[in-house]
Amino acid sequence: MWKLDRYNTALVCHRWRYLACHPRLWLRVDGFVKDLSQPGVFHNIESAVSAARPGDTILIGAGGNFLVSNIQIKKPLCLVCLIIYHMSRWTLHNRGSDSALELLSTCKLANLTVKAELGCCLLHRSGRVTTDGCVLQCETNPLDHLSCPIVTTAGDEEEEEDILSHEEVKETVVEKIKGNSVSVLQTRIEGGAKAVSTSGDLVLQRVRVMYSKAYLYFWFDVDHE
Repeated sequence: MWKLDRYNTALVCHRWRYLACHPRLWLRVDGFVKDLSQPGVFHNIESAVSAARPGDTILIGAGGNFLVSNIQIKKPLCLVCLIIYHMSRWTLHNRGSDSALELLSTCKLANLTVKAELGCCLLHRSGRVTTDGCVLQCETNPLDHLSCPIVTTAGDEEEEEDILSHEEVKETVVEKIKGNSVSVLQTRIEGGAKAVSTSGDLVLQRVRVMYSKAYLYFWFDVDHE
């Protein structure tokens, strides 16, 4: 069962935030923590994703940077960075590889900044993916056509069958990834030749853009027609 309700209740008030963010209820990634003997605390995202069970929420400490490359998420997870006032978000950097995060299952990403110097920020293979309040950045370079904030290959039946046939995926997880879509909510998209690239049978729908003083914020779905 999804545990996104804990993320939502943490935004109500300080008391609810304390209860919702109790260390025993989350897997935590904190690059600054020295004592890794605490249960559920990890130095990097790969370890947290590997240890997580389907439906878990991974809380990523605010502030800091982490270099990631093709981290595959094959089970339903929620990756959240809780922001206190205007503190910096946790930033994921991808340098010269295909993607920062490769998503093969239903996932939610909230309040994360993902930067890609070459390649894409999010590579969506299958499942229902939601980005809420995120920043997706592609660095400006002569190979802009190779950079894209979101790339989805979902709906390519041959590729999807190949992925499932080579991965040990539980039946419950297989059921969750049969529906493929990407939902983008209040997300900044910067750089790249285009915001979304699709090679499967998904199309861009219901686009809404809001202008602020310094940025454009996007809401849209990538789904079946």
